[in-house]
Amino acid sequence: MPNKTLLEGKKLLIVDDEPDIIETLEQLLSICEIAKASTFEEAKEKLESQFFDLAILDIMGVYGYDLLRIAKDRNVIAVMLTAHAHGAEYIAKSFMEGAAFHVPKEEMHNIAIFLNDILEAKEKGESFWVRWLKRLGPYYDRKLGSDWKDKHKEIWRKIQY
Repeated sequence: MPNKTLLEGKKLLIVDDEPDIIETLEQLLSICEIAKASTFEEAKEKLESQFFDLAILDIMGVYGYDLLRIAKDRNVIAVMLTAHAHGAEYIAKSFMEGAAFHVPKEEMHNIAIFLNDILEAKEKGESFWVRWLKRLGPYYDRKLGSDWKDKHKEIWRKIQY
């Protein structure tokens, strides 16, 4: 079990166009202060007018990469959440555009662990993606095949693990 005290009281923005996903994440992250949005416009307004420690952004239904740019401009650590966009191209895009993690929805039951990893890495000045690769690399090896990193070798070389 992760050190959940790092998450306790953190302000999170959860953005997804599926109400059941938002509800599930709220339950999994009940020790956090949570704001939610189900549209790009609603999320954009919240990101631009409020402070958040972290944002969990759906990729597809709410223009997640556009929201990622806003989050980055506001110094909000963003996690990309996806049901369908979990090919190597989307992972590389999440990395290159500044997301801290790229999480498949089928792994969101571990979201507290992932967010804790991010906060620990931030505290220690470490790369988020080293922890991501340790946590989710084996998942993607199973899903995409062991050669999924080959197309973007330059990205994975940057990550020292």
